[in-house]
Amino acid sequence: MSLLPTRISILAAEFNKSIIDTMISEAQKTAREAGITDIRVIKVAGCYEIPLIAELELSQSDTGIVVALGYIERGETLHGEVMGNVVHQALVQLQLKHRKPVGIGIIGPGATEEQAQARKVDYAQAAVRASLKNWSLLQGSQKKS
Repeated sequence: MSLLPTRISILAAEFNKSIIDTMISEAQKTAREAGITDIRVIKVAGCYEIPLIAELELSQSDTGIVVALGYIERGETLHGEVMGNVVHQALVQLQLKHRKPVGIGIIGPGATEEQAQARKVDYAQAAVRASLKNWSLLQGSQKKS
């Protein structure tokens, strides 16, 4: 088994284009630096839509990792808090179901635009690195079985 996944799928919410475009670019760069050559970028409407497409991607045999990128901004109601909780729970459940890593690079919920701008690079890079680390750990545990 390879220490690198065949494909990494980056799922990015289309809201807040200036933030998300940078996040996509940084995630791709980090994946390429790690040696990943097959990188699929899929833009979805928003963070709430990421889990459905993550399910589809994780069910593909050639997709080893999914990275979810987005920004759930601070609003006047608790809508973002609820959405963030639902999305994060769904993504964790999907990685457990498929036994494939999901890197979560979603800023917020409740972040201001200033906070998101300051975190966009680090969150994207960390999501890729964490998922690659988990991929490596999973490969090591499968070799021992």
